[in-house]
Amino acid sequence: MKPQQPPVDDVDAGEVPDDTLSDDTLIDDDAARDGAEPSGSVGSRKPPPGLHVVATPIGNAGDITLRALETLKGVDAIACEDTRVTAKLMARYQVRKPLLAYHEHNAARMRPQLLARIAAGEAIALVSDAGTPLISDPGYKLVREAREQGLHVTHLPGASATLTALVLAGLPSDRFLFAGFLPNKTGPRRAALEELAPVRATLVLFESAQRLADLLADAAQVLGGREVAVARELTKLFEEVRRGTLPGLATHYAENGPPKGEVVVVIGPPAETDGEAVDIDALLRAALRTLSVRDAAATVAEASGAPRKQVYQRALELSKDDAGQR
Repeated sequence: MKPQQPPVDDVDAGEVPDDTLSDDTLIDDDAARDGAEPSGSVGSRKPPPGLHVVATPIGNAGDITLRALETLKGVDAIACEDTRVTAKLMARYQVRKPLLAYHEHNAARMRPQLLARIAAGEAIALVSDAGTPLISDPGYKLVREAREQGLHVTHLPGASATLTALVLAGLPSDRFLFAGFLPNKTGPRRAALEELAPVRATLVLFESAQRLADLLADAAQVLGGREVAVARELTKLFEEVRRGTLPGLATHYAENGPPKGEVVVVIGPPAETDGEAVDIDALLRAALRTLSVRDAAATVAEASGAPRKQVYQRALELSKDDAGQR
């Protein structure tokens, strides 16, 4: 899922504007222009009644699966975030099915209608604008209510920006937490980062390119000098993964401006010394011999990867203890 233009009313997948096709694809353009099936295309087969949650490409249209195409061609209708976005992909693969807008602004109204159609024996596909549905979109409520009503629900796995960025980041992937989009403003964003700071796992975030530098700067203040990877334009021609530390990449993007394309931020877990008070204390006591409380906390947070606020509070406590012993 990623931000898109405001959604529009339901459309026929065959009616697509002229500018809807991306250059970063692996399909047979000549076949598409001639109205023929793209090379490697598959036929349709009516899937069983139920909700079919279908992953779609995150950038390169060639990443759609054969099973997904077969299902999309066989269902009675396709529920999607933005009918204009989904229509582009459907036109690529000659999928001619009704597209039904289902997004956060109309979900409460559309959900009962979709469930009623499934209960009546229809097969409905659910897709997001890009990637795997339910990851940062309202689809989970539809799945939950379908389950509660005893309706058939299945998932056709495929592309995911979250997992693709995690794989390419080169950071620990045995445990990770997807936190989606953090708040836009500094105060609430730092508060959200404070909640995430103790989590001993790699963090995966979505962010707009325009707010990337601010996010990294706030993360550096809260999380210290952790490793981070910024992935953009995933699966596209200009795919890029830039690695560094939170302070380093915050400075890079502040000086060079926002990158182009969709962005996923992957932040490494806390250093192993986090939570081991004796180690942090030893580092702080050594730093406090020559530095102010603020500078000592900043130095230790940078070196250990521990949350800056947590280290600063501990530095204050140690400085007061030392003053009381003199």
